[in-house]
Amino acid sequence: MALPAPAGPVLTRGVVIASYLLVAGTLLLVMWRGLLPGLLCVCLGFLLTRWLTGCLVKATRRVSNTPVRTLRLAQVAAAGVVMLLPLVLLAIGLTHSRGYLVEAPQQYRELLDYMARTVLELRLKLPPDMAAHLPEGAAEIQRTIAAYLGAKAGALAMAGRAWLAGLLFAYVGLLIGALAAVRPPPGDLRPLAQALRTRIILFGEAFRQIVAAQFWIAAFNTVLTALFLLFVLPMWDMALPYTPMLITFTFVAGLVPIVGNLVCNVVITIVGLSVSPLAAAACLGFLILIHKAEYVINAKVVGRRTHMGVWELLSVMFVAEAVFGPAGLVAAPLFYAYLKKELVAVRLV
Repeated sequence: MALPAPAGPVLTRGVVIASYLLVAGTLLLVMWRGLLPGLLCVCLGFLLTRWLTGCLVKATRRVSNTPVRTLRLAQVAAAGVVMLLPLVLLAIGLTHSRGYLVEAPQQYRELLDYMARTVLELRLKLPPDMAAHLPEGAAEIQRTIAAYLGAKAGALAMAGRAWLAGLLFAYVGLLIGALAAVRPPPGDLRPLAQALRTRIILFGEAFRQIVAAQFWIAAFNTVLTALFLLFVLPMWDMALPYTPMLITFTFVAGLVPIVGNLVCNVVITIVGLSVSPLAAAACLGFLILIHKAEYVINAKVVGRRTHMGVWELLSVMFVAEAVFGPAGLVAAPLFYAYLKKELVAVRLV
């Protein structure tokens, strides 16, 4: 009499440890070689394709009685939309805003130079009675900040090729994620493949929880900031220069929890100071107001789902930024959320 086949692969401790080491090595390689945009877009393409597939299946279920065929067609259609939509948006952008897209590093270099000049002219921008009360060391602080901004502007002047390479990596990652989402489900997996699949599932859950939530928070912040910069300030005759760059920077900075909001506040307030002290005060007040609302959303959405405190996020973000630079700020919340999921899964925390 034949014995029944085992229910699944036997995962030994060595196999599990090997899967941990492979995932950790892959994440370190991503950070070392600057492939973070590609990794994030792999996850984004996968989740978007799965979400669109579910929407299409629900929409077509009423008119089709062949669920397998409907599912496959929905998968192909969803993957096609995810892969082609960026090309369509890029074509539209090149048609209407070619200079802004291609010369974005140069434009942000000019913005940093503009901020440096504004900081140096701080005493001239303030009312005389207020400027007289500035401490003697304020001039040295102004020169230090201006020198820092000028150094960052010089680095951005050489970033054109890196900008285009990052866009290419992001699009390739989107393609990989879309194709992975529509591949047929695997059959029997070997022990190491099964362990790696578990690691990938946990990483995907961390991405969905923290990055997707932060994306919507950044989008909410950007919409309110765009309304303020494009409509409210011009109504008061206090329109700011470099408004398109400021709106784009608001969204990109908003993807970084906590620190991104602070940096965005500083940049827009300095640009507002170049117009008038009243404009700077209006910008600062408005940004504090919307970011207070954003903190409430962040605490409820991100903190509740990932069980991470503000002090934890700040700690890992500062360490990651010191090791990997600006990319570490973006990757730290995601990688830490994944690490915490792994620790919770084995009941260590």
